[in-house]
Amino acid sequence: EPRILKAAEEIIHRDVCDVVVLGDKKTIIDITHREGVSLDELVIHDYLAEDRDHIEEYGRILYELRKHKGVTLERARDAVLDPIVYAALMVYKGDADGYVSGATHSTADTLRPVLQLIKTKPEVSLASSVFFMCMPEQVLVYGDCALVAKPTAEELADIAITSADTASFFGLNPVVAMLSYSTGESGFGEDVDKVRKAATLAKERRPDLLIEGPIQYDAATSQEVANIKFKDSKVAGKATVYIFPDLDAGNTAYKAVQRSANVPAIGPVLQGLNKPANDLSRGATVTDIVYTIAITAIQAQQK
Repeated sequence: EPRILKAAEEIIHRDVCDVVVLGDKKTIIDITHREGVSLDELVIHDYLAEDRDHIEEYGRILYELRKHKGVTLERARDAVLDPIVYAALMVYKGDADGYVSGATHSTADTLRPVLQLIKTKPEVSLASSVFFMCMPEQVLVYGDCALVAKPTAEELADIAITSADTASFFGLNPVVAMLSYSTGESGFGEDVDKVRKAATLAKERRPDLLIEGPIQYDAATSQEVANIKFKDSKVAGKATVYIFPDLDAGNTAYKAVQRSANVPAIGPVLQGLNKPANDLSRGATVTDIVYTIAITAIQAQQK
């Protein structure tokens, strides 16, 4: 995939991290020549042709991890031939610090081995995702806009806490707004009640965080609106982390802001995993891929 190789060239040129590309070496070299990409420092890992020992080793590891699900040793060996599964096992075993995929694979295919092998941190109940919305004057965090379709109140609380921790790790002060079509005590209904319960759970679990919900987007982002709708809130008008009630709302909102305001949306950044793995949109640009590789490299330093 030429976009991957062009992004790898920029990452290496900027000295962000080391890059290993999985694939057929001759094909990759032919593409670099055709595209004018200089990748003298790139490691091309043609594991199908050059690394049968690792395939056997990884096959046995996968078998041990998945035999309780009925996976046979033969099926495990076959599965390792898939570059996504191979990459996930590299990260699992420590032969790589993180991986990026998705430019030519679906999100489901990219994330399946991540959730099966790398798994989530002990204190996190589920993996989720955020986007870094690079507004002209600040960076906002939107979650979850890519992974968890219909979170329960408990899952929504988990997403809020994990997103706040992600924001903090990347140098942003987390002020968390749990969004709804209602602000404070003004509205009722199943959807609002879910957000209200989630906010309560999140506050109980992490009293050190500033969390408010339910709150409407305008009250969360505008001090003027906050003074009218929620003047006693420490979050209203100051939010930096926006938690949407479900994937439908989150995905629609981030794309609307990205396209209407013409701002970069970096992500989805997967969070809550034991080791970093990130998914690319199949429509990702070279710049998108550079951002994602850089984010993955930063996450790899978290431990």
